[in-house]
Amino acid sequence: MIYIVEDDANIRKMLVFAIAREGYEIKEFPDASTLYDSLEKEMAQLLILDIMLPGEDGFTVLEKLRGNPSTKRLPVIILTAKNSEIDKLRGLDGGADDYVTKPFGIAELMARIRAVIRRSEVQTDNIYETANLKVDCGKHIVTVDENEVILSKKEYDLLVLLLKAKGNVCTREELLNAVWGENYGESRTLDVHIRKLRHKLDNEDLIETVKGFGYRIR
Repeated sequence: MIYIVEDDANIRKMLVFAIAREGYEIKEFPDASTLYDSLEKEMAQLLILDIMLPGEDGFTVLEKLRGNPSTKRLPVIILTAKNSEIDKLRGLDGGADDYVTKPFGIAELMARIRAVIRRSEVQTDNIYETANLKVDCGKHIVTVDENEVILSKKEYDLLVLLLKAKGNVCTREELLNAVWGENYGESRTLDVHIRKLRHKLDNEDLIETVKGFGYRIR
């Protein structure tokens, strides 16, 4: 199920037609007023979210979704006419999985939708443990010394990718493309998220910087 929050009826109609052809079920909303109730009743596989909406804007909606445990890992693609670098960084750093600007090509948008859904289909039965850290992917719970640590979606995705590499180096490009998609903007956002991860996990040495390449779990 893909949810679309878009106030332009013509764009909604075009999106519904294109996405339905790919075999997905769709729910459409002209604003966010009924979105939250719908998510409680049926969780979406992906949310396509406009920014300039009547009532709550898309940035506010994204912040609420990421602050709610039941929706904090819901894949979100922002689809908007706001194309400044500041807006893109605000959306991506706020937890969006991709940021697409209008006007857009349907073929490219569908490719981005498929990519985000693939990235979100992480195995849910894995448990990773190293040092005093444990990550239960099935429950999406991260603990340090048996105390739960609250991570943002992108922090969590970064940590799981590094753990899955089993000590091998993940290049900057691999991490950026896997977590932020091709439209990741400034690469320094990766360094910011790594610093936050080290701080939240209370372990500056767990994630090692491999100069000129990327990062790995010690």
